[in-house]
Amino acid sequence: MASPLDRAVETARIIAGGLTPTPALETDGALRESEFSRYLQGVPYWQIPVRRPLWFVHKAKRGLLPGDESIAAMAERVLGVVRRLTREHPGETMALVSHADPLVATWIILDGRPQNEREMHRKDIQKAGMLQLDMEGDKPKVWEYIPPPKVETPATAAA
Repeated sequence: MASPLDRAVETARIIAGGLTPTPALETDGALRESEFSRYLQGVPYWQIPVRRPLWFVHKAKRGLLPGDESIAAMAERVLGVVRRLTREHPGETMALVSHADPLVATWIILDGRPQNEREMHRKDIQKAGMLQLDMEGDKPKVWEYIPPPKVETPATAAA
């Protein structure tokens, strides 16, 4: 199951391609990137404060602006999909592919940490990082962040 955004679908295809048998790939809009990202789409990071001034409000308190969502709302989207799939496929191992902000928001809620911008960056989900959940019924019982594997930098070609 993946976010419908291209980069998530591509990642899900790579994961599915390494499994036998290859599982069906489905998408769910609830795994999409944070809503506020649409406002920032296409703007280089260094230009955001000038070209997207509502970013300051978003950073001060997520969810205050129209089209923005709180940390709890992002987490609930992800956890809703997890709960549904757990009910539909009890005891099965699944991979859900989402994006950093929704996964960090989910991690914050699971840990019971304060729902603020500092926490969104204190423990970051890196590209290809995983948030692993073990469920008991439709309740998360154990969770951990698994960082991406270290990849050695290839040796440069001899001159």
